[in-house]
Amino acid sequence: MRQVERAIFDLRRGLPVLVRAASGDVVVHPLEGCDDDALAALPALAGNPAALALTRHRLARLGIDFGPRVGLVPVIPGDDAHAIAAWASDETQRLPVDCQPVAANPASGAALDLMRIGLLIPAAVVAEVSHAQRAQVKALVAEGTILAVAAEQIDAYSESRSRFLKRTSDADIPLSHAERAKFVMFREADGMREHIAIVIGNRGEWNDAVPVRLHSACLTGDLFGSLRCDCGEQLRESVRTIDERGGGVLLYLAQEGRGIGLANKLRAYTLQDGGLDTVDADQVLGFGEDERTYEVALEMLEQLEIARIELLTNNPEKIAAMDQGGIEVVNRRGVYGKLTKQNRRYLNAKAKRAGHWLEEVLDDGEEGSATPFRRPVAR
Repeated sequence: MRQVERAIFDLRRGLPVLVRAASGDVVVHPLEGCDDDALAALPALAGNPAALALTRHRLARLGIDFGPRVGLVPVIPGDDAHAIAAWASDETQRLPVDCQPVAANPASGAALDLMRIGLLIPAAVVAEVSHAQRAQVKALVAEGTILAVAAEQIDAYSESRSRFLKRTSDADIPLSHAERAKFVMFREADGMREHIAIVIGNRGEWNDAVPVRLHSACLTGDLFGSLRCDCGEQLRESVRTIDERGGGVLLYLAQEGRGIGLANKLRAYTLQDGGLDTVDADQVLGFGEDERTYEVALEMLEQLEIARIELLTNNPEKIAAMDQGGIEVVNRRGVYGKLTKQNRRYLNAKAKRAGHWLEEVLDDGEEGSATPFRRPVAR
C-alpha cells in the first residue's frame, strides 16, 4: 500500500513513475506538469515512442466511440506539451482519422487509476519500456531516481481504501440549526482523505428509520455560498431537518465535484462558462457523469451501527448504493436549495442527464425562492 501512496504523491508533484505489469512495464508522466523536457525525456528513457493514455469518456468527446476503459493515442512527433494537453482537455479537439486509439495495456490502465485517486486530470503520457532499456530503468529504480509500483498493487489499493476506515476523533460542536451535534472524524487508510459524521440529537430518541444525509463536500457552495450550485443550502437545510425529526446523521464526504476534486471542478466551471453543462464539462476532462462511490458512507454507517434509514436525497444512485450495501432505506425525503439564474442550468442537467428528482423544483420554483422539503416518498 505504501508504494502506491508514494507513487500518487510523486505524480502529484509532477514526477514520472514506473508501473509494472506482466504484459510490460510503462513509464508514466502525469499530463499535469508535463512540459517539453519531460515529453522528450520519457520516450528516451523507455526506448519506445510515447502515447497519451485517455479515458473512454475523453475519447468520446474527441469523436471516438471506444469500448475499453482506457485508450492509447500515439503522440505525434513534433507535438509539444501544449499540443498534447489540448488532446486531453480542449473541447474543440477531434482526433484525426489516422490517429486512432488502441486499448491500453494493464500498466497504462492502472496509471490512470493513480491519476483519479490523486485527483489529477485522468490523462498521462506513457511509454512502454523496451528490452534494451530494461537494465537502465531497473538501475534508476534501484537508486531511487524513479519509483516503481505494480499494477496489481494499484488494483488492490483501489478496492481496499474504504475497508480500512479509521475513526480518529470526535467532539461536541453545537450548530446554529442543531445545538446537540457531535462531529466524528473518519480517516481513510492512506491518510489522504478524511470524512465527518455529524451526529445530531440524542441517539436514544432517534426514529427507528434514522434520518441520514450523504453530503459531498463543496468548498465553493458550503463555505462561500456559491450561486452556481445549491450545495450550501442543501447542507444547512439537511442539518435543520434532521434536528427537527428527532436527530440522525449527516455524512460529510470528501467527494468535491462529484468525486473529481476541487482543481478539476474549477476547470469544469470554466468549460461550463463556454456553454457546456456540468455532465459534458466533466466528460471533456475525462470523467464520467459521477465519479463518486459510496463504500466509505456504508462503512461509516456500519461503524455507527445504523442499518435502517430515511435518506435525505434527490439522487437515485445514493438509494441504490445503500440498498446494495445492505442498508435498508425505508423512506426518501427530497432536499432542495434555492433556485437561481446561475444554478438553473446545473440543476436542469442533474435532472435530465443524471436522473435526479428535481422536476418539481425546476417546474414550480421561482428564481430567488427557497423550495421547501417535500413529503416523504414511500419506496
